[in-house]
Amino acid sequence: MDGIHLPTGINTVMNLSDVAVRQAKPKEKPYKLVDGTGLYLLVNKAGKYWRYDYRFGEKRKTISYGVYPVMTLSAAREAHLVAKRELGEGRDPMAGRKAEKRADAMTFKSVAEKWFRHWKPSKTDKHAAEVWRRLELDILPALGSVPAKDLTAAQVRDCIKTIEARGALDIAKRQLQKCSQIMRYAVAHDLASRNPVADIQPSDILPARKKRNYSRIDAKDLPQLLHDMDAYTGGEHTRLALQLMVLVFVRTSELICAKWDEFDFDAGRWSIPAERMKMRTPHIVPLSKQALAVLQKLQALSYGREFVFPADTGKPTHMSNNTILYALYRMGYRGRMTGHGFRGVASTILHEQGWPHEHIELQLAHQERDDVSAAYNHALYLPQRAKMMQAWADHLDALRVANVVAMRRA
Repeated sequence: MDGIHLPTGINTVMNLSDVAVRQAKPKEKPYKLVDGTGLYLLVNKAGKYWRYDYRFGEKRKTISYGVYPVMTLSAAREAHLVAKRELGEGRDPMAGRKAEKRADAMTFKSVAEKWFRHWKPSKTDKHAAEVWRRLELDILPALGSVPAKDLTAAQVRDCIKTIEARGALDIAKRQLQKCSQIMRYAVAHDLASRNPVADIQPSDILPARKKRNYSRIDAKDLPQLLHDMDAYTGGEHTRLALQLMVLVFVRTSELICAKWDEFDFDAGRWSIPAERMKMRTPHIVPLSKQALAVLQKLQALSYGREFVFPADTGKPTHMSNNTILYALYRMGYRGRMTGHGFRGVASTILHEQGWPHEHIELQLAHQERDDVSAAYNHALYLPQRAKMMQAWADHLDALRVANVVAMRRA
């Protein structure tokens, strides 16, 4: 080794003894006590170190097994035997040790940061920021300092149960999934030997939530709601959002985040990209003549801006998720109707009118689709769905007319 000089003819033995190692004293210059097959004890004024010099891939390397007396002679020989075996199998013994040291130094937070950098490129900036914010709030304070390789299922369980205890059941389920994703990443990159979160299913530790039923009016009350929406005296963007919502019955977030470049007026289609859909697959909404008319009114208000429904604050973003809900409140529908309720009303009436169930479900984007089927399912039954959506818009117009006649008679 550089800077190490061996006195000629002395200080080298083929088989060291415990006594020889224990009695070895530092000298003016570092020296080696050789045990055979490459293992040696480097003795200097700082201490005694077990080493092995070898070549791998045309490079000269030195592996350190530890410091005597913490690493005894017999323990050093065992470690050396493992290294020799790996070298004989064509593997660099240093690579495994570096991986072990790297894993030893990796806390759950460190692994989470690596996973996040790997995971976020395919996600929207807003979604990625929210995922990391929730990890910082819910998971990392409890698990961040735990070495990833030592993480236990019990530690994860206790952390998730703490989230559930404050009533955040949905967040608890999502955070359990994120912990599992992070530990899968750790296993895939040799930062942990196994994923303990895989031993836990949400149903094992979290109560089942009853299916949420969004408030919605009965079909018989729809004519009055249409009248109230048309007569709404709040913001024009809000009134038109309500009108478009009942025509297309998409989810509220899908409506308010709509961008002008998603619409094809010539084809009469609205193509919502996968990243904005709950099922993370693209969705096509055939546009009726009435829906196109509403969009033309919106063009006069906001065309040239990115969002169809821009925020009233003047900021370059879309209207609030609560805008439609609060408009319904002001019209007297608190506890009776929500933005999501338009979907249920449309589904009920279309089924009653005899439209095929699969056409309605596809238009509601209820189907869970894998990556392969997503390539074509979003465009399935488009002619039939376009016919259905036009018939739905015509039905709404008929309800409006009937309601006006009934009001005049009254």
